[in-house]
Amino acid sequence: MNESFFIVGQQVVILFIMIFVGYICAKRSFFSDEGIKSVTNFVLYIVIPCVIVNSFHREFDSAMMENLIKAFFAALFVHILNIIIANLLIHDKDESRARVLKFATIFSNCGYMALPLQEALLGKDGVFLGAVFIAVFNIINWTYGIFLMSGEGSKISVKSAVINPGVIGVILGFIFFLTPLKLPHILLSPLQSFASMNTPLPTIIIGFYLAKVPGLSVLKDGKLCLALVLRLIVLPVIAMLVLFLCGLRGSLLASMVIAASAPCAANTAMFAGKFGRDTSLSVTLVSVSTLFSILTMPVIVQFCM
Repeated sequence: MNESFFIVGQQVVILFIMIFVGYICAKRSFFSDEGIKSVTNFVLYIVIPCVIVNSFHREFDSAMMENLIKAFFAALFVHILNIIIANLLIHDKDESRARVLKFATIFSNCGYMALPLQEALLGKDGVFLGAVFIAVFNIINWTYGIFLMSGEGSKISVKSAVINPGVIGVILGFIFFLTPLKLPHILLSPLQSFASMNTPLPTIIIGFYLAKVPGLSVLKDGKLCLALVLRLIVLPVIAMLVLFLCGLRGSLLASMVIAASAPCAANTAMFAGKFGRDTSLSVTLVSVSTLFSILTMPVIVQFCM
């Protein structure tokens, strides 16, 4: 247990150092708000799909195929669990705040924060399984997530739920995994180079958002604290226990728990702005949860390593 805690803690410290570089860049105004949005879009539309495709670019393995199916249902369970608990426990007189708090509780940063840690701790297999969690996240995020933030079912786009970077990356990856078809070196090499940006660029983005934390005085907000405790501790622990009892072990369990224990999704702030919700609260949730996840993730993840 102590050894696994040290391994996880060491990797999180490494990520924290890189996040700190992003924090300094923000404080020194190396990036503007618009600039960081451009970097975020680059990571979302180029880097993450490359990471996913690269992790699937391997020979077919029936055992890994079985794990992929298990990962899909595990990720689906985690999101359904989060939706149920968030709707039971998160309430606020201000509808705008309530919707932001619920969204932040339900959706984790399974891309920017989880993928680098999955890659560091579990290698290519961790990213391989984590990609399935991202696909499920994207489907639910672009359906239920939009309904939650907009308050209108008409805003739901089936097209967006299927045609988005995470799902497209998994579909392309599956083609390479399930068939003999493989990319030639001249295409695989640049794809792997873009994939290698998966850790430095997201950590810079996270550091930028951390620099926007208005101060720990925000913890006086009881509803915000409840959302943070649910997102960072309660929900991932419940998910870990249930998945363990269902027989998940090893890299499969660890990759799911890493994704489930990640801080609030960056989409919390993006969707709040898009649908006119409480943007200040959304940015605070993303940044403060990221700060505290540096402490909570190693403690939780060590139990499944």
